[in-house]
Amino acid sequence: MGKVLRVIELVRNVRFWFAPGRIEDEGETPDYRFSLANERTFLAWLRTSLALIGGGFAVDQFLPDLPWAWRVGLALGLLAAGALCALRAVNHWVRCERAIRRRENLPVSRFPALLSIGVALVALAMVVVVLAGWQE
Repeated sequence: MGKVLRVIELVRNVRFWFAPGRIEDEGETPDYRFSLANERTFLAWLRTSLALIGGGFAVDQFLPDLPWAWRVGLALGLLAAGALCALRAVNHWVRCERAIRRRENLPVSRFPALLSIGVALVALAMVVVVLAGWQE
């Protein structure tokens, strides 16, 4: 039952991604500073997403001597993390905006911890690559 409710909530949030004006129907208009702070957080997540995507392309383009499986694995890991981060950014923005308007607690998420662990794992793999040299 809990998973079904989460899916319904996600579908409802996705509607707001493409029609943000409809969010005005939720609760009361908050102090604009809260909405602007929420937007700055959204933009920070997007910058993180762009950095991850750029890192994925950099690994693929600038490490040609790296064995193909390592290069593609690291690049795809970074690209996937960037894509997930971008999607999570907009969903988090909507969830927070709705909570602010309803005067509810802001939603919590495991995503920052999972993203941090994923980036740390890619960084550790890069340390292995640097130490091993991978010269052919």
